[in-house]
Amino acid sequence: MNKIRKAFEKGKAFIPFITCGDPSLEVTEKLVYAMEESGADLIELGIPFSDPTAEGPVIQSANVRALSGGVTTDKIFDMVARIREKTQIPMVFMTYANVIFSYGADRFIRKAAELGMDGIILPDLPYEEKAEFDPICKQYDVALVSLIAPTSEDRIAMIGKDASGFVYCVSSLGVTGVRTGITTDIRAMTAKVKEVQDIPCAVGFGISTPEQAKKMAEQADGVIVGSAIVKLCAQYGEECVPHVRAYVKSMKDAIR
Repeated sequence: MNKIRKAFEKGKAFIPFITCGDPSLEVTEKLVYAMEESGADLIELGIPFSDPTAEGPVIQSANVRALSGGVTTDKIFDMVARIREKTQIPMVFMTYANVIFSYGADRFIRKAAELGMDGIILPDLPYEEKAEFDPICKQYDVALVSLIAPTSEDRIAMIGKDASGFVYCVSSLGVTGVRTGITTDIRAMTAKVKEVQDIPCAVGFGISTPEQAKKMAEQADGVIVGSAIVKLCAQYGEECVPHVRAYVKSMKDAIR
């Protein structure tokens, strides 16, 4: 659990998200190293799923491309094993409850822990159904990262009290994707969490520019960016690594 906390110890954390296998697992592996070199503090690896309900068109398309390319959970696990030979950067999986169900919850979480994954984010798992996975995650010391949304209001304290790893603050209603403006009062959301537990809060959904990242970092402990990076992977395909490297550096510089 401490590795996640470590990601937030050197100032504001920059947390990039990529979809495993888009454009290929070889490129995904290279992206992890490049993003770490550019200042990423924690990396979210998306395990593709056929029906990713929280995602907008950019990440949905990446899921489709990865699955069409033959990506499986086991192939992603093999890639993580290779990555862990070279780096100990904190990493979490982001996927859907169904992916873990179909693999077998105990088997999936145990394997993730053995490979050195630090946490799991399941955007379609409501707090009320957390008991499905939480005890297994605790058993293997894998953080089950909780999400709070602008609509969580009275539930924020309840979710925050139980949270592990970090709290994922969803900045806007709807699905993931690049947005022009974010109006949610993130500071109020993070304050409610901190009242009940001293745990890092990172904000995601809709952040794409260094200006937005800077503004959001002022209200939270870290900034999560997915769609803008996945867009670069779609645009440049196999040649995306230098583009993502430069982008991550510009975002990390903005929040330092």
